[in-house]
Amino acid sequence: MVRICRAAAVVILGAILVPFGLSGQNAPKLLSGTVTLSGAWALYPMAVKWAEEFKKLHPGVRIDVQAGGAGKGMADALTGMADFGMVSREINPEETKRGALAFAVTKDGVVATVSARNPLLREIMKRGVTQARFVAIWITGSAKTWGEALGGIPDAKAIHVFTRSDACGAAETWAAFLGKHQEDLGGVGVYGDPGLADAVRRDPLAIGFNNINFAYDPKTLRPVDGIAVVPIDLDGSGTIEPAEAVYATRDDITGAILRKIYPSPPARDLYLVSKGRPVRTAAAEFLRWVLTDGQRFVPETGYIPVGAEQLKKGLSSIK
Repeated sequence: MVRICRAAAVVILGAILVPFGLSGQNAPKLLSGTVTLSGAWALYPMAVKWAEEFKKLHPGVRIDVQAGGAGKGMADALTGMADFGMVSREINPEETKRGALAFAVTKDGVVATVSARNPLLREIMKRGVTQARFVAIWITGSAKTWGEALGGIPDAKAIHVFTRSDACGAAETWAAFLGKHQEDLGGVGVYGDPGLADAVRRDPLAIGFNNINFAYDPKTLRPVDGIAVVPIDLDGSGTIEPAEAVYATRDDITGAILRKIYPSPPARDLYLVSKGRPVRTAAAEFLRWVLTDGQRFVPETGYIPVGAEQLKKGLSSIK
């Protein structure tokens, strides 16, 4: 009888474990170790969310996420200081030659910002700013007043231009929208997305740019308190038409990027970059999860999914 009871117990225990994937080939991998990510402010909130969710599945893995700009992320990846660089711009050929392997993981965009206390805010929101006038503000410097920035209205208030001081994807992407590179952007340099947002917030005559997730509040989904997002006058009509009015909430602007209403650039892909294929198990499994199950956290965190083909291409590059 004892033998029969023990056998029955084994059968019952097996029946309990199998549905939960705890026997045979269905058993989850028990991961341990550290995964390090460094770089773009643009990808930082998404990377933090991924780290939190992955750690729930693999509590033995420590994930260290540090912001500091896309330039730092690329440098840290190529020198082995980080498993993955967070990069918010396209990878250049020289970086590819040095071994940079880029995985497109999500999309976002860069938006122009002004202080909510700007005395011409109503006109800014009504008229928007054309690409050509953004060039006059940041590249040629020919638009020196808010009147000139808005198309010659009679206003002589000086425009205070801000840019990023750190090598970053946001500045490179905004410059690409204007047909140039980050080093061509004029203005007072400020470090980091939070720093630039704060500089614009405090100065009623300022204009700057931010990644979407630093221009919009993650709780209210509206522009961060004290900041207004500048609409782009896409058709040059001098008026923001209903189809161009896509800035009221974070959902509005991300939806416009998804529908390709908002131009690219300043919409862009965001990448995790490694030096060659990731070889450490924890790093490889984290990346594999980001490209599969981790994608379900993309919309709720304020980002836009990349295409299925890009995700498939990334998966094929992981050992």
